[in-house]
Amino acid sequence: MIKNEYHHGNLKEEFLKIAFDFILKDDVENLTLKVLSDATGTSRSAIYRHFVSKDALIEMMIFKGFEEFGNAISPLLKNQQKLLVDRFYLSAKTYIEFAMQNPNLYRLLFGKKYAHIRDTIINIQDEECSGFSALKAAIEEGQRSGILKKEDSFQRTILIWSSLHGLSSLLIDGFMDINNIHTELYDKMFQDMLDTFTAKKIKLLSSIPFINDMIHPAK
Repeated sequence: MIKNEYHHGNLKEEFLKIAFDFILKDDVENLTLKVLSDATGTSRSAIYRHFVSKDALIEMMIFKGFEEFGNAISPLLKNQQKLLVDRFYLSAKTYIEFAMQNPNLYRLLFGKKYAHIRDTIINIQDEECSGFSALKAAIEEGQRSGILKKEDSFQRTILIWSSLHGLSSLLIDGFMDINNIHTELYDKMFQDMLDTFTAKKIKLLSSIPFINDMIHPAK
């Protein structure tokens, strides 16, 4: 077959879509530039115009992946129309669901294999980085309003983030067979975080009925 040397549409975006679709089903280690070439019927030289190596492709995937991750989480934390407790619950649940639905992408974003690439383009403290900054801002909002304890907000963000990362990693890597109870585990973890981080003198409010049961259990 003669490879097509000419661009059709936005070929770079098409390459990225193929790459992301590939890792939905297969490990990123099996992703090659040849996969892109075969899927689009283009020559290697056409691919090299956009990605000179697999590392260059991975770099763009990490950048776009964090953008997608952040777009899933940050708006939930920033939505001032919802009560703060609800924002925490929904965004953290979305974090875990994202990892479960995109395990290979999640490993790519947070794993060690491509940390050397990630560290050159992503800073976890960047304003729009994967929801981390939005979570920190929400924690600081809660501290200002008296809902959360007035402690180091960066450290508190790290503690919450690491809890979510730990549960997500257990779920996607199968270290424990807990997928069938992941919702119960998350709800219990969320309740524990509320008990740990909230100010004792404040009555928390939620529009989600079962969260109200967590906060104010029936006597």
